[in-house]
Amino acid sequence: MTKIATRDAYGKALVAVGRQNPNVVVLDADLSKSTKTNDFAKEFPERFFDMGIAEQGMMGTAAGLATTGKIPFASTFAVFATARVMDQVRNSIAYPRLNVKIAATHAGLTVGEDGGSHQAIEDIALMRAIPNMTVVVPADAEETRQVIEAAVEYNGPMYIRLGRPNVPVLFDENYKFELGKGYQLRAGTDITIIATGIMVSKAVEASELLKEQGISARVINMATIKPIDKDIIIKAAQETKAIITAEEHNIIGGLGSAVAEVIAENHPTKLKRIGVNDTFGESGTPDALLEKYGLTAENIVQAALQLI
Repeated sequence: MTKIATRDAYGKALVAVGRQNPNVVVLDADLSKSTKTNDFAKEFPERFFDMGIAEQGMMGTAAGLATTGKIPFASTFAVFATARVMDQVRNSIAYPRLNVKIAATHAGLTVGEDGGSHQAIEDIALMRAIPNMTVVVPADAEETRQVIEAAVEYNGPMYIRLGRPNVPVLFDENYKFELGKGYQLRAGTDITIIATGIMVSKAVEASELLKEQGISARVINMATIKPIDKDIIIKAAQETKAIITAEEHNIIGGLGSAVAEVIAENHPTKLKRIGVNDTFGESGTPDALLEKYGLTAENIVQAALQLI
């Protein structure tokens, strides 16, 4: 299976939308080689701004550019794009509802050897708690391309969560990303797995393993965490016996919490959240970390068997 990092797809998508829309500008905080915004910088040097290691200033500048009609994409590692700049994001971007896109790479445990200080496992929780903020987590390269195109068309603040490692390509050009909508990848009647980001491919793998054991697992890709697709969640709660959520994020405040809120208020059912169990990460290879912290297809299968 072809594997491409969502950060690589982001770099290419930025160049494409930059060619189509002269109002697209890009800001980075001294990490353009890693965030892949250097592709945009090479083609549009007059529309690229390296702000140095000054993330708060970058967000304030992005807000200012947005007031002039520009569509700024502000990029750095997820841990710096959320907690470090919370005041600027809240008060300078979200409060006045300015058209700034925060495209953060290197999210989650799969930052790998950089360790717990650089592994953002709380960023979705921080961003989804801010009024006016839209939160999107693409699952693969094709979805990333379409998310960036949708971000240019959407008027308002958006947080886009991207990753460092190569991940399986699940979609082709026939796939249509729709902001605020979940997408059913596999039909199923026994249990539903709702996943986001890199865990979508692992949910698909888990559904195949469950099929071998006679269990029919529905798989839903929930790329938009906020606004969450309530209808697809309620339908799953009504039609299957239980729901599992899977995310490369703390189980507190992310996808699992968002799904729990929906089913608690609309159609209570059994729920198991697969994610980081409220602990910091550590240094290691991405695969070793995912296994140690229980973010594998096998962990999803075990949860399904327990729920069934």
